[in-house]
Amino acid sequence: MPAPDELYPPAQYGWGWLVLAIGILLLLAGGAWLLIALTRPRQSITLPGEAALAPPAAAVLDQLRGEYLADVQRIEDAYRSGNMTPRQANLELSRTVRAFVNEYSGLEAPVLALDDLVARGVDPALIDAIRRHYYPSIFQRGPAIDPVYGADAARTVVTSWH
Repeated sequence: MPAPDELYPPAQYGWGWLVLAIGILLLLAGGAWLLIALTRPRQSITLPGEAALAPPAAAVLDQLRGEYLADVQRIEDAYRSGNMTPRQANLELSRTVRAFVNEYSGLEAPVLALDDLVARGVDPALIDAIRRHYYPSIFQRGPAIDPVYGADAARTVVTSWH
């Protein structure tokens, strides 16, 4: 069978297809970047082994301790006057102590569970207060532990925190 002497070049795509392909690739790259940027953990979380943030100056620390000790006293007074149930008082004490630790050290104590705090090696006074006073009162059925003891534990945490 005789072959034709003439060669035909391959068919070429139009420039519009090339622009469309580049646009789709850019859109996929932008979507991947957005997905990574939105799902990364916040930078302020301290991982085990990382250096903790430097504590505030002594004057600021004294003011911070004074404010949180006043909050603990306010919660205890509200409980003693009957404006708070024992469960509510222990919940507020837990929030107050965790907020103090967060403000003082940068550790995100308000969102960490007890096991996370233990794994990070925080001050034993905080672990003891949460384990003995706040968790049983907040999460277990039955009567709550007397918040007066929880307030004493909160004062210990605030005054003894490194």
